[in-house]
Amino acid sequence: MNPDQRIFIAGHNGMVGSACHRFLQNRGWTHIITASHDELDLCNAGETFAFLQNQKPAIVINAAARVGGIHANQSYPAEFLQSNLAIGLNLVEGSRRAGVKRLLNLGSTCIYPREAPQPIPEEALLTGPLESTNEGYAIAKIATLKLCQTYRQQYGLLYHSAMPTNLYGPGDNYHPENSHVLPALLRRFHEAAQKESPAVKVWGTGKAQREFLHVDDLAAAVFHLLHLEDPPDWVNIGTGKDCTIAELAKLIAATVGYSGKIEFDPSRPDGTPRKVCDIQKIKATGWSPKISLVDGLLQTYQNFRQSLQTNSLRK
Repeated sequence: MNPDQRIFIAGHNGMVGSACHRFLQNRGWTHIITASHDELDLCNAGETFAFLQNQKPAIVINAAARVGGIHANQSYPAEFLQSNLAIGLNLVEGSRRAGVKRLLNLGSTCIYPREAPQPIPEEALLTGPLESTNEGYAIAKIATLKLCQTYRQQYGLLYHSAMPTNLYGPGDNYHPENSHVLPALLRRFHEAAQKESPAVKVWGTGKAQREFLHVDDLAAAVFHLLHLEDPPDWVNIGTGKDCTIAELAKLIAATVGYSGKIEFDPSRPDGTPRKVCDIQKIKATGWSPKISLVDGLLQTYQNFRQSLQTNSLRK
């Protein structure tokens, strides 16, 4: 792999895609192919196939997805399943037809069973029922992973997958209801600090345990995997460390300077009780995360405030 190769980043405007784009640009890549949703609808097979045939990239990174937190997944399960199935199928099959030899598909550790052993090894896939609150999204991501695996087996194409844990960082979505837990809390605590609110309410009991990875660490992992001659069919990407939602809320409160009360709402769902991934497989290839949660939160909050000032916050 070299900077002169043509590489297509599907979903380059999202948090993950933009991080990969920045990472490649900073390392001298000059032939990065991108397309906005207005230019290319990845849910449309004909458009996707024609685009890939015309552009003929050497490498495809699938960072495109319809994503959201518990509320969004519960409210729109059909759309999450249908859209992500279509994106995965169209990119993988379109890449095969266009002669693309290497594709890295990005998914999520939500593909693993709700009651998977902790930390979650890659081998836990399809060993039990999924978490019901994001089942549609997870099934679509499992299907795309298996599509890459079978194309590698049958066609000899180097199509492989990476399953990142909960991500945060520049370019995140801060919608008050449809975003993931960390950006939702960051916005909520920031607004509470600005208004000097006496208390902030957090969904769930606060006991659920989650792992968080800065998106720039993920971009470095993607670049690392693309340099491997024989990568695993799929590999977890995370920190291997977790914290409770209550601990996360306290960290975010400290980051934004909020000193009021934190209240939990047990009538809201916690989701999976604990989710932290086993990262021994990718660490064995030479990659490990570099950004701590404390440092990552501070950097993310600075970016959040800058985005507010420039009216560029995704919300």
